Amino acid sequence: MQIEFSESERSTVGIEWEIALVDGATGDLVQIADEVLRELGTPDGREHPQITHELLLNTVELVSRVHRTVPAAVADLQELIGLVREVTDPLGVELLCAGTHPFAQWYDQKVTPNERYDRLLDRTQWWGRQMMIWGVHVHVGVDERDKALPIVNGLLSYYPHLQALSASSPYWAGAATGYASNRALMFQQLPTAGLPWQFGSWANYEEYVQDLVTTGVVTDHSEVRWDIRPSPKWGTVEMRACDGLSTTDEVGAVAALIHCLTDRMSGDLDEGVEPVTLQPWFVRENKWRAARYGLDAEIIVAPDGSERLVSESLRELVDELQPTAERLGCEEELRGVLRILDGGASYQRQLAVAAANGGSLQAVVSSLTHELRSGLTR
Repeated sequence: MQIEFSESERSTVGIEWEIALVDGATGDLVQIADEVLRELGTPDGREHPQITHELLLNTVELVSRVHRTVPAAVADLQELIGLVREVTDPLGVELLCAGTHPFAQWYDQKVTPNERYDRLLDRTQWWGRQMMIWGVHVHVGVDERDKALPIVNGLLSYYPHLQALSASSPYWAGAATGYASNRALMFQQLPTAGLPWQFGSWANYEEYVQDLVTTGVVTDHSEVRWDIRPSPKWGTVEMRACDGLSTTDEVGAVAALIHCLTDRMSGDLDEGVEPVTLQPWFVRENKWRAARYGLDAEIIVAPDGSERLVSESLRELVDELQPTAERLGCEEELRGVLRILDGGASYQRQLAVAAANGGSLQAVVSSLTHELRSGLTR
């Protein structure tokens, strides 16, 4: 099987942001995506090209255009949020983004009518119906196909940094899970989700997809739902590891970190320098540690097994990437990583709100909707 990798300008960037729809009075999820999308659609009945459906009818997805800088992509998303609010505000519906909803029940959620989703749920059954989760996906343009998989492999070394920084799912169906990101461990239950295989060549990737198609696991490569994957249709590497982020500032910070890391690796490959990679068993352990402990995780940072506190490693990484951020025009957004470290990641803020309000998860939802509306995280 040959999989064509589209031409893409190096280090262009696009962001996908999944947004939950919640009742402004109760904080519970509402199933009105079809109504929202109908109001925002084109005159000929099609969906808005940048505001689309997702698996569940409690969600709309905002998709930025292709940009050269993270600030431009974030500004694009802010405009889309404004359009959605023109429809949802009169309905008394608030917008929320986190890795999971603190108290909603998965069995109450309605699925978007769609052949692709129907096929997924028919195969995955109980686990597929549990996917009441939200994330942020960041695409970065890669100008040569044969760079894509080395960059995917290299980004796995920074998986725990991104997972810990974005962690926003400490609750599931009303229960405190003890995890910073319950979403990370939920999503990997789907058969082609989770960590990617570390392939050495594009031909290895094509053979893998062919095997899955031959055995009926997928119908095409787009159904390989890895946490980090090549996206041949767009000519990008797509980072899908991040929990949903509750403010545009946080989206900008995480996107800037991904943008800078990917561009630095792309440039290194042009110079013949391969990204440093970790053993797959270290990568898997790092994912679990970041999901469990968030910014308090001690992670494995080198092939020799040396370890660092992820928050300390993130601070050093921001300093290292400063020249790259200046060149890419996202210096302020990259500094947002430090603001998250200083002010607390979303999972930490959610736990603090619950503790200050007698354990009320409605208060947590109220805090999350306020953060998205106001941009304030503390």
